[in-house]
Amino acid sequence: MSRCDVVIIDYGMGNLLSVRRGLEHCGASVVVTTDPDEILSATRVVLPGVGAFADGMAELRRNGLDVAVRELAGKGTPLLGICLGMQMLLDESEEFGRTLGLGLIPGRVVPVPSVGIDGLRQKIPHIGWNGLVLPEGRKCWGNTLLHAVVPGEAAYFVHSFMASPTSREHSLANCLYGGQPVTAAIGRGNIVGCQFHPEKSGEVGLKILRAFCAS
Repeated sequence: MSRCDVVIIDYGMGNLLSVRRGLEHCGASVVVTTDPDEILSATRVVLPGVGAFADGMAELRRNGLDVAVRELAGKGTPLLGICLGMQMLLDESEEFGRTLGLGLIPGRVVPVPSVGIDGLRQKIPHIGWNGLVLPEGRKCWGNTLLHAVVPGEAAYFVHSFMASPTSREHSLANCLYGGQPVTAAIGRGNIVGCQFHPEKSGEVGLKILRAFCAS
């Protein structure tokens, strides 16, 4: 495939090396930057992240990167949020109190269910491989970054909170944890977020990163 340009936003809370390697494996020419101007001129942008929602938003604001992300999203630039980066795409989070997010996809971040459908408590955080499934009301992943993924194929998760989109049309994929649906991916136009780590999800993750490079 032809090489594509991808900018990874560095705000001090991302798993940058693994994300960069995954994208480069897919043929991308990658730049890691903290410069808002470089981000705004990018062809494609990745917002990674690990850690707490409030800390992530504080770091974005401290560097003026929240403004840059909103502006590039409004221009139609393909934007991929990963893990915490996905959560920050939403309006707000309940983690350690209420914190406002980027407001790019309507919805909020809520705790992963701590009790399964059998009534038994389950481990939090949700860690490990889990199969991706179609949410209720979605028939396929055509025309999304998950178009090459087969339902049931597994991705790697590490998280205690999850996205709860306001509209189910923005829910792209779920997984089941203790029988409970947990949001795995969300999307709205040029903006997509993965709760799982595509850069750590083997061939399934590479399918998604390749689709992003071709978007």
